[in-house]
Amino acid sequence: MGAGHSHVAGGGTPRNRLLIAFSITSSVFVAEVVGSIITGSLALLVDAAHMLTDMVGLAMALTAAHLMNRAASDRHTWGLRRVEVLSALAQAALLLGVGIFALVEGVRRLFAPPEIASGSLLLFGIIGLVANIASLMVLLNGRKRNLNMRAAFLEVLNDALGSVGVIASAILIATLGWYRSDAVAGILIALLIIPRTFILLRASGRVLLEATPPGLDLGEVRRHILELPEVVAVHDLHASQVSTDLPTLTAHVVVDDTLSPQQSAQLLQELQECVADHFPVSIEHSTFQIEPQSHPGEHTTHA
Repeated sequence: MGAGHSHVAGGGTPRNRLLIAFSITSSVFVAEVVGSIITGSLALLVDAAHMLTDMVGLAMALTAAHLMNRAASDRHTWGLRRVEVLSALAQAALLLGVGIFALVEGVRRLFAPPEIASGSLLLFGIIGLVANIASLMVLLNGRKRNLNMRAAFLEVLNDALGSVGVIASAILIATLGWYRSDAVAGILIALLIIPRTFILLRASGRVLLEATPPGLDLGEVRRHILELPEVVAVHDLHASQVSTDLPTLTAHVVVDDTLSPQQSAQLLQELQECVADHFPVSIEHSTFQIEPQSHPGEHTTHA
């Protein structure tokens, strides 16, 4: 008898913040590559490799931020909002590769630690940390905007932790002559990187597999809809995410045959307001199919 749609405007991504972070990261990457050649440090080399993945990741985030702002069309009815998730997935895969390399190389160097110039290592570690803190401050306010920004923030945060490891390694080498500290720092950086990549991969995978948005209980949604006096049954109830800031919900709502068109319209409005305001996850794009009880459909209460 009718379908209702409530549309939400795209949240977008603060591209200027990403551009500033990309510029800072690129400069530090060049400095750390030079530093790793001069010092022979694994920790600094891993941090430089991590910086390289950040450069690629931030470049992808910038590209995704641009594409996400494109208007919807007949060919792409949601626009290119899902590019956000694909970008985050690619960044996580890059980070995972760096983490595994650092772990393997770090274990190898534990048994054959090379001599490292601690003074130069400390200098480049401090340069990296200062630059990473600057990038973190730029990205801080936008980190919860969407998965794309979250991925970019996590990459820079991991870099900052890596720089702390480089500095600690340089101090231990300078004061104790313990060259294995460089390998230990490389391994610790890897152990910091790898768990975060799995978190990001899981979050990206949930969206791509069209899982129910985190924090939304479909059982509670169903019960709430069934509490409306005009509703007889609910079926084909589905919720997913086009992107992390665009959850959607659809359902077939069965009503009594005596319901007038005006009452159906009122019910439709109540349903839209319900899913937009009542639950922890606000769903501003919802589609409800209102069906009379005599309609030859599946009048059950399961999804």
